[in-house]
Amino acid sequence: MYLKWNEKIIMDFSNKNINSLYNQGYIFTRVEKGMMNQTRSLRINLSNFELSSENRRVLKKTAAIQLTTHPLPYSDYNWAIGKLGKDFYEKKFGEKTFSANKIKELLTNTEKSNFNLLLTYVLDDEVIGYTICRTTNKLLHYSYPFYNLEKSPKDMGLGMMIRAIIWAKKQEKKYIYLGSASRPTDIYKLQFSGVEWFDGDKWTNNLEHLKKILK
Repeated sequence: MYLKWNEKIIMDFSNKNINSLYNQGYIFTRVEKGMMNQTRSLRINLSNFELSSENRRVLKKTAAIQLTTHPLPYSDYNWAIGKLGKDFYEKKFGEKTFSANKIKELLTNTEKSNFNLLLTYVLDDEVIGYTICRTTNKLLHYSYPFYNLEKSPKDMGLGMMIRAIIWAKKQEKKYIYLGSASRPTDIYKLQFSGVEWFDGDKWTNNLEHLKKILK
């Protein structure tokens, strides 16, 4: 079950309002336009982020991957993108996790989608990975990544995330949000310097306590 303490539907999509709500532990969902859940949100304070030796190792192993960014709606959308995302989530998390129609909606329909930026990952002139994001003047919400499991190098998922972190820092964002920490498998997100998490009341960098919660 996805952890959420509260939810709300907003009508004010200004940067100021979105930044404020993310700072209160809310993040956008894919369910409907304006819907946000308050959860055990994870973010990196980018002023405190530096690449670790492990981050550099992953970047080296995925060195051929190039990151490009595109505003949403995505003008180059085609049915194969939705199928790639559906197949990825089905193999990773089970049937009916993420439909091709929902991916199409998020990437093409601004009346129903909360997201406004697509990260694409290119290998040998072919896009093999995508991440659906929300960005403001101060933050990047990295959410819903998927990629070609057959054509991607090892550590593709981490390589995509690290490149997004670097991009957000270069864009002088204050934070990159990495979704929630609600399952034991989310521990991998804690490897980055500058990580903070929302405990329901405030932001903290006590990662040892969070690791105990996630066990």
